[in-house]
Amino acid sequence: MANFENITIEKGMYQQKGKTLTDVLETLDPSENYKGTALSNLDAFSRQLKRFDIKVNGSGSDCVEKFFQSSDSAALFPEYVSRAVRQGMERADILPQIVATVTNIDGMDYRSIESDMTDDDKTLKPVGEGAVIPQTKIKTRENLVKLHKRGRMLVASYEAVRFQRIDLFTVTLRRIGEYIARAQLKDAIDVLVNGDGNANPAANVDAAASGSITYADLLKLWSQLSPYELNTIIAPTDAMQKLLSMSEMQDANAGLDFQASGRMITPLGASLLHAPEMTGSKIIGFDKNCALEMVQAGNVNTDYDKLIDRQLERAAITCTAGFSKIFADSVKTLSY
Repeated sequence: MANFENITIEKGMYQQKGKTLTDVLETLDPSENYKGTALSNLDAFSRQLKRFDIKVNGSGSDCVEKFFQSSDSAALFPEYVSRAVRQGMERADILPQIVATVTNIDGMDYRSIESDMTDDDKTLKPVGEGAVIPQTKIKTRENLVKLHKRGRMLVASYEAVRFQRIDLFTVTLRRIGEYIARAQLKDAIDVLVNGDGNANPAANVDAAASGSITYADLLKLWSQLSPYELNTIIAPTDAMQKLLSMSEMQDANAGLDFQASGRMITPLGASLLHAPEMTGSKIIGFDKNCALEMVQAGNVNTDYDKLIDRQLERAAITCTAGFSKIFADSVKTLSY
C-alpha cells in the first residue's frame, strides 16, 4: 500500500510527451489503490508531498527550502510550480465556457478540418429508392492553426524564494496563471471576430442606434445567427454596463439566478461573459457548441535552474495554445 514511499523521482520523468509529472506518478502509483484509506483524497503528486512532509497550504505551510531537502523532493518543485499556475489559470479562465472542443498535440504544427455545407446540404432532403445519397465533404484547412507561447521567466534571489512560505509563493504563481488565461482569452476572441487565417471572419450586425444596445438589437443578433443557437455572448466592460442596464436584464428571475450562482443570463437564455480584454464597440454572439476549437501543445511547462554565481533561482513558466474556428456562420458580432 505504501508504494508511494519507494518511488525514485527524477527530472527525466518530465520528458515524457503529453504527460505531466502527476500523470507519470499516477502510472507508477495509481490512486485507485488507495480507495477506502486515509489517502483516498490525495492524488499521486500530493502523496509525494506527504512522503517528504512538505506542507503547501495553510498557516503551517513550509518554506520553499523544504522542497530541496533531497534530490527526489527537489524534482517535485517544477510540478508544484506548474500546478499552482494551472490553478490560477482555472480560476480566471472562461475558455471552458466558450470552447467546443480541446485538441492536444505533441508538435507545433496542426491543421484543423472544415466542412463547407450549403443551405441545400443542410436541408437533408428525402432520398428516393436507389438514388444517390448527398455527400458532405470534410477536408483539412488551407492554413495551420497559429499557436502562441505565453509565459513568464520567474527570477528571484536565493533568499527571496528559499525562505518564503510556500503558500505565499503560490499566490504569485497563481497570479501568473491568471495572466496566461487572460492572454489566451484575447487570442480566442481575436479568432472569433477576425477568423483563424482561413478567410472566416465573423459577419457583423449593426445596432439600430450608434452608442447603445437595445433588446431589439439582441433579437436581431439572435435571428441572424439562426439556425445556430445563440447561447453565449462575450462583451467588453462598456457593453456589459449597457446590457446590464437594460430593463429586460432586471427581470426578477435573472437577478435570483445571478445571486445564487454568479451566472449572468440574458432574456434570450444566452450566458453573458465579461471580457475586459475586448476592445471596440461590439459584442460577440455565438453557438459555443460548434464555434471554437482550442489547440494545446502540451500543458503548463516549467523549466527550473539555478545561477549559482549570482545566487539566483529561475523558473520559466510557459503554455502554448491556439484557436481554430469550426463553423464560421456560428459566430456573429453586433456593433453599436
